[in-house]
Amino acid sequence: MSGHSKWSSIKHKKGAADKKRGQLFSKLSRALIVAAREGGPDPAANLALANAIEKARSYSMPKDNIDRAIAKGAGTDSDSAAYETIVYEGYGPGGVAVLVEAQTDNRNRTAAEVRSMFAKSGGQLAGSGAVAWQFEPRGLIAVPRNGVDADEVALTAIDAGAEDVDTDGDETIDIYTAPAELESVRQALEAAGISVESAESAMVAKQTVELDSSKARQALRLVELLEDLDDVSRVTANFDIPEELFAEVAG
Repeated sequence: MSGHSKWSSIKHKKGAADKKRGQLFSKLSRALIVAAREGGPDPAANLALANAIEKARSYSMPKDNIDRAIAKGAGTDSDSAAYETIVYEGYGPGGVAVLVEAQTDNRNRTAAEVRSMFAKSGGQLAGSGAVAWQFEPRGLIAVPRNGVDADEVALTAIDAGAEDVDTDGDETIDIYTAPAELESVRQALEAAGISVESAESAMVAKQTVELDSSKARQALRLVELLEDLDDVSRVTANFDIPEELFAEVAG
């Protein structure tokens, strides 16, 4: 799971940068709106909404913002029906598989923007089903390493139903669960006094592809360009990152 650990570390860094740009709350709101519209406003009966709420909380999104987004999704706001979730699939530099998840009110605009980013980075957009089979849905919980016993965290998580625990990361311990077990494992960790940095549904690569530094830089650039698009909520790729480049990017 070392490739996943590296990827998660960079994603945590990226999340911190997103908060500074002020773009993240807008994306989180869209995810809440779509989840509430598609499955109803009660998180107890809507796993996608419960996960979206937990992700919003992990990035310190104010409760009022969360409640307003859920109200929009529940139909109390006229623009709530505009957004829909679309997943784009493509190939990046070195032939890596890339999944792009978006919440959009204009399919044509978003598709054109995503296609353009692939083209700029030496990749190409592909058809539905081209690369999705290389990923699987998982719950992903990040626990800060500072001041915790990794073995205790792992034992607590596994006892609560986690499927895998990666303790190789320098900054976080990454816990993988079945999608339906994400919330119960998170609650068990917090009940044991273990701080949770983030908890969210994720698409995890079944296997990672090793790239040289040049191709890895191009692939990271593609991910960055895609994530900077307002409509894009999440980008997942299946490449591993050379140690020297990882140290540079995550340092």
